[in-house]
Amino acid sequence: MARSYKAAAIAYGALLLGFTGFLMLDTFVRSSAAQTGATEINRALFTAETKAPASQETTAEHSESGTTVSAESGTETSGSTAAKTDAETDQSTAGSTSKQAAASQKSNAAAEPSGKTTAGNAASENTTKSTSASTAPATTAAPETTEETDPPIEYLNNDTTYQDENISISISQYIENDTSIYVADVQVSSTEFLKTAFAYDTYGKNITAKTSEIAAANNAILAINGDFYGTHNSGYVIRNGVLYRDIPRDNTDFLCIMADGSFFITTSAEYSAQDLLDMGTWQCFMFGPRLIENGAVTVDENSEVARAMASNPRTAIGIIDNLHYLFVVSDGRTSDSDGLSLSELAWFMQSLGAQTAYNLDGGGSSTMVFNGNLINNPTTSGRSIKERSVSDIVYIGY
Repeated sequence: MARSYKAAAIAYGALLLGFTGFLMLDTFVRSSAAQTGATEINRALFTAETKAPASQETTAEHSESGTTVSAESGTETSGSTAAKTDAETDQSTAGSTSKQAAASQKSNAAAEPSGKTTAGNAASENTTKSTSASTAPATTAAPETTEETDPPIEYLNNDTTYQDENISISISQYIENDTSIYVADVQVSSTEFLKTAFAYDTYGKNITAKTSEIAAANNAILAINGDFYGTHNSGYVIRNGVLYRDIPRDNTDFLCIMADGSFFITTSAEYSAQDLLDMGTWQCFMFGPRLIENGAVTVDENSEVARAMASNPRTAIGIIDNLHYLFVVSDGRTSDSDGLSLSELAWFMQSLGAQTAYNLDGGGSSTMVFNGNLINNPTTSGRSIKERSVSDIVYIGY
């Protein structure tokens, strides 16, 4: 009996131990499941939290370009609207002038307060923001799309005038006979301000420098190329009242600028160089021909300098009245500027009031410099714009 009781007690203890173990196992399993569920919930929440800042960053990036967020309403456009805005921005970058104008108008509208945002005006604001964004790159691209216009028949700006108590210079550009012509209207108080200079301040054959270089060396206010005396062995050369060469040159017109500033055109058959010097010649040039004399044109359509083409870059000097001169240079030999014939040059200068006018060395030599700046587009072949080195210049200065 005692054994049976003991066995029953053992069996009961084992059963109790087993039941207790089952309860512990069930509790553990339930706890694990609960923790797993919480982990999944936390993971979902963490994922949601990490996605939210990314969305805000994206919105902020578009907001900098003004494409998706209204500063006043805080309304955010949808992804498709943002994509459309980006596309419109790309189109605006390469867009036309009319699109830029429309974008500018809408950009101005975006600056006005809108108050509360309804569904309708939110769409309007999005459109405004889209075009406002496209305005920025369009403004950058504007200089590249600006259309060039033909220069006016005559223009004058503040960079082409000079005035002091002794010298007045005004430079204008004209378009005549498909040619750019540059005219310096010059008035001086004395002939002493109408000067000449040699390359490297040296008289001699084949001594040359660019017009701009000779001008700079002599502090010239205005300068044009001279007669390129250095290519010849004959012809009178009187410069700044000094006789350098007295060898006659047949079939050549000589321009004499006298001490009183008047112009006088003659030939070596009429006067010797010493005669001209004794008469008070201040400058004497030996290129030609004469273009205007006593207000009348003296060349015709068949007149031309030996070996020269009918249309050329030209350089000429003329006088309107006492101490009032015209320095004229034309472009030529390029697709933009044909050049002038001698008769075209003469008729043009007559239209400006020249009473006497004389042709100086032209072609690739034709150059005008004002205050150190090249005014025209000198060229020899038309393939490049550059100055030719010459023997001498005519200039205005002190």
